[in-house]
Amino acid sequence: MKKNDKHKSHTEEKKQNDNINQEENTVQLTEAEKFKADAEYYKDAFIRKAAEFENYKKRSDNEITNYIKYASEDLIKSLLPVYDDINRSIDSIEKGETKDFDTLKQGMQLIADKFKTTFKNEGLEEIDILGKEFDVNTCDALLQVQRKDVPPHTVIEVVEKGYKLKDKVIRFAKVIVSSEKE
Repeated sequence: MKKNDKHKSHTEEKKQNDNINQEENTVQLTEAEKFKADAEYYKDAFIRKAAEFENYKKRSDNEITNYIKYASEDLIKSLLPVYDDINRSIDSIEKGETKDFDTLKQGMQLIADKFKTTFKNEGLEEIDILGKEFDVNTCDALLQVQRKDVPPHTVIEVVEKGYKLKDKVIRFAKVIVSSEKE
């Protein structure tokens, strides 16, 4: 081989190597660009998910706030007819339409029954304790009185009625209890 041929082949070889290096660099650049694009995609997806989550939290907080704010709405709606009855009774008395005590008493009894029905529908029940053994889970004893005609620790008088809402005592009955004989 001649020196020129050697130089030519070396130059050609160098050009080939440069072309291969350029292709590798292009492939590497393409891979780097792909990783960068993937990173941008996942960053964007993350930001969107974070924003969606924030919106979800705000919506949930709003729903909870409104639920708490209007929790008594059904109870109030069920009590309004009873309230209307009370107002009609007062108007009737003021206008002089109700002069008879028995009629007034009957009207008040109807209103009380309506109240009781409304409360019962809401899950409220009166604690029936009179004549039964004192129960600390449903009663507060105001006084103990010696009595020979009933066993000790028996509720002999209910000063203020107690109530349960479903299975929870919301007001303890205030009672007078018989004490042990001395």
